[in-house]
Formats: sequence, structure tokens, C-alpha cells
Amino acid sequence: RKATEPQRNDTTKCRGVGQPSYRGISPRIFGGAALWHTRHPKGTQTMIALQKIAARRRNAEEEDGFTLIELMVVVLIIAILIAIAIPTFLGARSRAQDRAAQSSLRNAVTAAKTLYTDQQDYTLATPAALNTAEPSLTFQAGASTGQNIVSVSVPVMVPVGQEIILNALSKSGNCFWMDDNATGPGTRFAKTAGACVGATAPSGAAWLASW
Repeated sequence: RKATEPQRNDTTKCRGVGQPSYRGISPRIFGGAALWHTRHPKGTQTMIALQKIAARRRNAEEEDGFTLIELMVVVLIIAILIAIAIPTFLGARSRAQDRAAQSSLRNAVTAAKTLYTDQQDYTLATPAALNTAEPSLTFQAGASTGQNIVSVSVPVMVPVGQEIILNALSKSGNCFWMDDNATGPGTRFAKTAGACVGATAPSGAAWLASW
């Protein structure tokens, strides 16, 4: 009879027993829990709900925020990075500003040499003539107040009109100079701080072969 009897599913009641039969569950593994769940199916759902609530609480506890020490470490790291980056940025900006003033002076000397070539006389390189020759710059006899404003002076020397001195003030505060002497030693360079006008031109060893 047992061989011909159809297999009962999990919801089929065992003969002589008024509760469902849970096949495949070993009492040795689950102990009394299997019997309790068999006799109390609604209680099983309650236990599952309680387990879910407990799991959510554990997850919430594991997702706590940062501690004060961790936040302080992060702030310290950011401060160190800022301390390294700011001087580098400021230095790069100052160098770029200086390069702009130097570029203006090179263009100014090129314009002055063009005027000198006509009659071999730098006295012809007046601010008005230079403004015409190089309109991208502003030439004047007074002090330079910007990287595109070039101060022009022609020293009184023998022979006359063989030297010209130009300077431009960088936004970094440095004053850059170029001196071209047709009788020698050629083009020289200098850098000073303070007033950027021909009357305060460097002398002697202050002039170098490059900036």
C-alpha cells in the first residue's frame, strides 16, 4: 500500500495527525523549532518579521557616521594640500606676469631698433614714433605703470643717440629693463623693485646678459 499511495505534498495532512507534514526537515538539525513552526504557522510569520526588523537595526548601527577624529584627520589632510598648492599657484602666476612684461620689452626694443636703423640714431625713437611702430604697446617718457606701458629714455652720451633704455612694470611688482647700446656691449637686461622709470635705471653690474 505504501508503494502505490500517491506522494503527499507539504500541505497534505498526515493520517492520524491534525497538522501539516513538513518532509525533509530533520528534527535533529532544527530541534524543537521545527515542531513549533509546524504547530504555529502564524507564529512563523511573526518570527520572520521580527528577524527582518532586527536585521534592519543591525544595518543601521553599521552605517554610523564619521567620528570626530576621522573628520579632523580629513580636515588636516586638506589643509596640508592647500598649503602645498597655494604657494605653487602664486609662484606660477608671478612668473607668468613677469613673462608678459618681458615680452612687451622685447617687442619694444625691436621697434626701437627698426627706427634706429633708418638714421643710426636712437633719438628718433620717441614715444610718439614708437607708438606708431608698435601700436600694441603704449610708450611714454614717464614711469611704467603696467606690463604693456613701456617707459622710454635716451641717455645723454657720446656719441649721442647710440643708446636707449626701456622698462616695463610687471603685475608681480618687478620692474624689468632692457638697454641697447649700439656702440657696445649690445643688449643688456636687468630687474629691480620699486619705481619703474628711466631716471632710476640700474648701473654697472646690475646689467646682465639675460633676466
